[in-house]
Amino acid sequence: MRLSWIPLCVAVVLVAFWMHSRTTAAPDAAQRKADIGQPAPDFTLRDVYGKQFTLSEFKGKIVVLEWVNPDCPVSRGRHESQLMQKTYAKYADKDVIWLGIDSTHYAKPETLRVYRAQKYLAFPILMDPEGKVGRLYDAKTTPHMYVIDRQGRLVYAGAIDNDPRGNKKDDERINYVAAAVEDLLADRAVATGRTDPYGCSVKYAP
Repeated sequence: MRLSWIPLCVAVVLVAFWMHSRTTAAPDAAQRKADIGQPAPDFTLRDVYGKQFTLSEFKGKIVVLEWVNPDCPVSRGRHESQLMQKTYAKYADKDVIWLGIDSTHYAKPETLRVYRAQKYLAFPILMDPEGKVGRLYDAKTTPHMYVIDRQGRLVYAGAIDNDPRGNKKDDERINYVAAAVEDLLADRAVATGRTDPYGCSVKYAP
């Protein structure tokens, strides 16, 4: 008679274990960070004018993400030299989307609106003051660049180019973002998928 309870007890334990594994695994899946070759984590942020942008709405297009901070001399310098603007403009008519993201915890929309106008940035700057998207993508520096293919997969993460000091000659400079976009436009695998980013550290909220 006592033995008849054993299968029932085993079943209860197995069900409890299954439910526990489901509840503990779900948060990990939701918080999975960006990784090369994997689907880029979706996000929704508002730009400096309050307009909402969701990454997944651009599926079917190539997307470039640029982490920015006007207070960082490196980030600002790449705008003053027009490097970012020229790279964006080169591909703007080829269904390539460029999104700036500011994860600086003290960033203000009104300040960024002025900065955007001063630097003639034609692409939006999205506000991420809590740093959720920055941490999701493991953005470390300003600038830190990411390229996402038409299928929504992350294919490049790292520096804008191989010129951290900004003193290389044109024939020595490699624009990694442009190279990745060119590969995608030609339906080629991205030759260089990861480089070391350079610039100031992202000023996340404590």
